[in-house]
Amino acid sequence: MVFLACCYWRCQSTNWFAIHVSSNNGYPTLKLFMHGIPVDYHGPRKADLLIRYLKKFVAPDVSILSLDTSISDFVRGAGTYFPIYIGFGLNETVISDLAINYKKKAWFSVAKDFSEDAMILYEFDKVPALVVLHPSYNQQNVFYGPFEDEFVGNFIKQNLLPLAMPMNHETLKLLNDDERKIVLTIVQDENEEKSQKLIKLLKAAASANHDLVFGYVGVKQWEEFADIFGANEKTNLPKMIIWNGDEEYFSVIGSESLDDGHEWSQISRFLEGYREGSTEKKIVKGPSVIMDFINSIIGIRAVYIIAFLVAILMLIRKLSKDDEPHRIGTMEEVDHAESSEAETNSSEYGARKKED
Repeated sequence: MVFLACCYWRCQSTNWFAIHVSSNNGYPTLKLFMHGIPVDYHGPRKADLLIRYLKKFVAPDVSILSLDTSISDFVRGAGTYFPIYIGFGLNETVISDLAINYKKKAWFSVAKDFSEDAMILYEFDKVPALVVLHPSYNQQNVFYGPFEDEFVGNFIKQNLLPLAMPMNHETLKLLNDDERKIVLTIVQDENEEKSQKLIKLLKAAASANHDLVFGYVGVKQWEEFADIFGANEKTNLPKMIIWNGDEEYFSVIGSESLDDGHEWSQISRFLEGYREGSTEKKIVKGPSVIMDFINSIIGIRAVYIIAFLVAILMLIRKLSKDDEPHRIGTMEEVDHAESSEAETNSSEYGARKKED
């Protein structure tokens, strides 16, 4: 049983794309059909975020901005789900090809005219400069060149994720297409003051180690996720590991946990130990993280969808039976019925005759 729904959006004047929503074998999935070509949808599923995501597809690959007001309007309209790249004093041709490649993952623009106030606001002190914003995490970074394809491409790719990101269902989706190892720090509570200070240190370490993704999770915020790495309320936290994004992770020998004070030097030793190969390989507890994540996405909503579809199917079958006309037998069936009736009458007449 497959449940289908389509919504159509006009792209410019003649081009169309459609959303295809299906629930097949209990897995709700979404696909975009752009010019007839299906593309997997990995974006947000809340109504307002989904609409904003789709508007992104009809927006220009690179938006041309002028004046501070148009820059602020662009940032506000882009929302907080995707990273935003703004090239200040940069020719759009420098990032146009990359903007097409990463259109599904980020907003791209170039600002032609801006004031010194904009330079202060976006924290760059010379041009040309490529600034990336992560509004959800209140983070930003700046690139001053060289503006050649390889270097610009590396900067864009490495900054699609924030410097240090909290682990939750949404951020795990963002890691699907990233092949880098994850430096995962597990704390007791993300909101504690000492945890916030540690997160700032992780951001500093991330800026110097772009070949790794830095993430963190609090036992209080997501206990089930922390537990698969052997971390719970009784564990000596904070704890750092290297995770491959699936079933394997590595602890660094001698750096299993961080002690209060001198956290920066301990983080440095952890990274050095990892790069030197001083690690111990481990396997996550229970089913793989990917399957656990899929199951968590399916959740109760999928159960409701399946139950609804089954109920509709049963209702359709019941209505079809009620509307089915009485079947008219063939002549052979009629003759057989008459013969059976005659035999019955004959038997009854013989029985009465014997009694007489």
